[in-house]
Amino acid sequence: MTAPFPPIEQLLPHRAPAIVVDRLLAIDAEGCRVAAVVEAGAWYLDAQGEMPAWVGLELMAQAASAFSGWRNTLSGRPIRVGYLLGTRSFDATEPAFPVGTELEVEVRVIFLDESGPSAFRCELRRAGLRVAHATLKAIEVP
Repeated sequence: MTAPFPPIEQLLPHRAPAIVVDRLLAIDAEGCRVAAVVEAGAWYLDAQGEMPAWVGLELMAQAASAFSGWRNTLSGRPIRVGYLLGTRSFDATEPAFPVGTELEVEVRVIFLDESGPSAFRCELRRAGLRVAHATLKAIEVP
């Protein structure tokens, strides 16, 4: 589904400045895509003023959280807090991304249990090219 979506803040249990994704681009029953821009002055910038590639893990986790928030909202349930349990096979083609870089994060469900545990296949893209990927495991709490 692609349509106007609510502000990302309504789908995440996070609040500024912890939110690192900007908006939901698309969503279906198996995952979603979100947009993010590396912002000047962001808390995650390194000494060179760039976003280290490993921050992409948090972008991926927040994309998965937005997917969950959307599902919960559609079902009339409250947004639930989730925890990143770990990652497998994180790989990035670049060490960092400069301020102004526009990124797209896609998460696809591998496993999802309504009791809380889940796993997602994730990709981070810049200009349509994959620049990082990982498998994330998470759990939501009631």
